Amino acid sequence: MKPINLAEKLSLFSAHWDPKVIATYNDNDVMVVKFQGEFPYHKHDTTDDFFLVLEGEVTMDYEGADSVTFGPGELLIVPKTQIHRPRAEAEAKVLLIEPTGEPNSGDADRQAASKDRI
Repeated sequence: MKPINLAEKLSLFSAHWDPKVIATYNDNDVMVVKFQGEFPYHKHDTTDDFFLVLEGEVTMDYEGADSVTFGPGELLIVPKTQIHRPRAEAEAKVLLIEPTGEPNSGDADRQAASKDRI
């Protein structure tokens, strides 16, 4: 029951595409992550994907739909089963919410991040 400083948590790591759990909320992991470059296309069969940009700019590419770019203070929900790929030309800092245990890589061949708690 204490506040969590997002900037402080983000300062604890430098890796990209490696979400860190900062809290748990109703069986969901609340995470911070840094994006740079592009993540593989993937989907999540049983859950929507929640992205809130804290700093920088993220583009979400969709299979079969136009890409969407969003920035600080903007959030985007990717519906379950929608094939998507987040990317960021320059480093972006993002808050994610996913069910605990959901692999961040969805059905992609990429190994899922360990989602360490910080």
